[in-house]
Parts: sequence; structure tokens; C-alpha cells
Amino acid sequence: MDAKVLQYNRPDFIESDPIQIPHLFSKKEDIEISGFLTATIAWGNRKSIINNSKKMMTFMEYSPYEFVMNHQEQDLEALLPFVHRTFNGIDFITFIKGLQHIYKSHQGLESVFSKNNEKHSLQSSIHHFKKVFFEIEHLPRTQKHVSDPLKNSAAKRINMYLRWMVRNDNTGVDFGIWKNISPSQLSCPLDVHSGNVARKLGLLKRKQNDAKALQELDNSLRKLDSEDPVKYDFALFGLGVFEGF
Repeated sequence: MDAKVLQYNRPDFIESDPIQIPHLFSKKEDIEISGFLTATIAWGNRKSIINNSKKMMTFMEYSPYEFVMNHQEQDLEALLPFVHRTFNGIDFITFIKGLQHIYKSHQGLESVFSKNNEKHSLQSSIHHFKKVFFEIEHLPRTQKHVSDPLKNSAAKRINMYLRWMVRNDNTGVDFGIWKNISPSQLSCPLDVHSGNVARKLGLLKRKQNDAKALQELDNSLRKLDSEDPVKYDFALFGLGVFEGF
């Protein structure tokens, strides 16, 4: 597992991964907003995820923080044609408004995710974030695009996003720009690939990829490295996607 982390936790990993989108930016707020939006649509074909994430950045003229904070109504109307699977233009507009609310009223994304966390888990923090994010007026359908671990979701995309923001891997892949959360609190982004590999390695027994499975996998990975358990996401993902383990 440690050898596979070294193999995949390298800068060339960025070339084929959605994390390349926030790597287009240097300003903290641009990185965290572009990363959040990219992670939100990170399901399905990876090439499609990357292409549609770039479209989102184009709509925002590659200045996501500026767009979130200072957009006009006509700027939002221009987002209506956007679609990625079930995430459509209305959802995109709602997310822009939700992000503006987070920055104007709650000191930004890091501040919100830093609240309500536990010693070895950020799942309550994710639940808290979802409540704050949707304090704005929104259609009920849009809520499905932010998972809630306290409703038994593995919350794969948000856990992946938190890995990007919190974990400093010293190789230039994960950003490590959030200092108020420890990498030891992170959870592995659990999906079909990482789940299947984890089961074959005896790290996970539960068959469903849900919140209970995530807790079981977290416990296994923390035994391997209590300070940086989600570094093994690279090993599980690489073995599953690139090696067909």
C-alpha cells in the first residue's frame, strides 16, 4: 500500500484527474471554489468531468471568486445552458449563490468546514456545511448534489474535495491550503473502485458503499497511518482504475 501511494501520489497524477482544475489557480479562494465546483460534478466519465469543469470555469471567466462575489443577474442567466448529467444550469446558479452566502456571511468555505468536526471525523462538519450552504432560497432538487453523511451517504465527492484542500502531500498534488483541519481527520473518498480494492485487501467487509462502510474503511486506514490515513486513496484508486486490481 505504501509503495502504491508513492507510485500514484505524484505530479503526473494531476494530468488525468479532476484535481487539475483547481491547479489552474494560485489564489486561495479561486482554488477552493473551483475545487468545490469540480468535486460537485465528479461522477461519471473522468474526461467528461474535466471538460465540463473547464466549461464552468469559462462561464466564470476563470475568476471564480470574483464571479461568486460580484456577479450580476445577467451573468447568472448565462449559466442556464450548463449541464453535467443531473447537475443543470439551475443547480449551477444555486451553487454560485450558496457560495456567495458562505463567503459573505460565514467567512468562507474553510471556516464552515472547520466547525462541528470531531477528533477523527469530518462527517458532522459536512452535515453542518450542507445546512449552511442551503440557507439561501433553492429548489429541493438541488440539495441532492451535496451529500449528507448523517443520512448514511459515503459523501465521496466532498471527502475527495476535503482531501484536496487539507492534505499537504509535499508532491504538489493535494493543496494543503486549509490549516484549521488536520489530515488525520479526513475520510477516504469511497467509491466503486476504492471500495472493491479495499474489500480484496481485507480493509473493508461491508458490501454497500455507504457511511457505515466509510467508517469501517477509515478505521482500517488509520491503523496503517493515523496521521495521514487518506494518502491510501491514491493506492486504492490507482490499483482499481489504472491496474484493474
